[in-house]
Amino acid sequence: MSIVKLNNRSVKDITAFGSITSLGSLTHIATQTASSSASLSFTSGIDSTYKEYIFYFVNMHPASDKVYFTFQGSTDSGSNYNTTATTTNFSAYHFESDSATELAYRSSDDQAQSTNFINIAQRVGSGNDESISGFLHLFNPSSTTFVKHFISRTSTYNADDILFDVYNAGYFNTTSAIDAVSFKMASGNIDSGQILLFGLN
Repeated sequence: MSIVKLNNRSVKDITAFGSITSLGSLTHIATQTASSSASLSFTSGIDSTYKEYIFYFVNMHPASDKVYFTFQGSTDSGSNYNTTATTTNFSAYHFESDSATELAYRSSDDQAQSTNFINIAQRVGSGNDESISGFLHLFNPSSTTFVKHFISRTSTYNADDILFDVYNAGYFNTTSAIDAVSFKMASGNIDSGQILLFGLN
């Protein structure tokens, strides 16, 4: 007897799932390049044109060692970055020496109805070959009906020879449109790196 069925057919009898005609396409909107920058902010291009916006982080390198990489949203075109948000945060780490590993829920990196900048990468190293790369998805930021969901994933390397893999999900608890987003290190400048903004059709 089949346990799982699709369209009233057992899985073992299914020979094809049909064809996917389109998964959408990415449109490049803007690129910000850091050079001893206090922050990188996108104050235009986030509107009702797309239902999903994706930020790609490429080798974000901090001036200070072992710092958090953070972001926040704005409802006033970047005049203020203090939108109330709730998040959840999971991370894994692995030493190059294979001496220790961990997969954990990080309550200390969560936020509950907070207006602080949101941690999306931890302990980013400032050594010559250390950085953080990853992405953040922001869904339907122009909605005036729903809260604004986001998810991120980042990969970080630092001088302790540790890889950090951090997953963050949350929402901006506002029905106002999010029309600007800012990224910064929790302390110190962003020494170098790029953030690319795309819209998903």
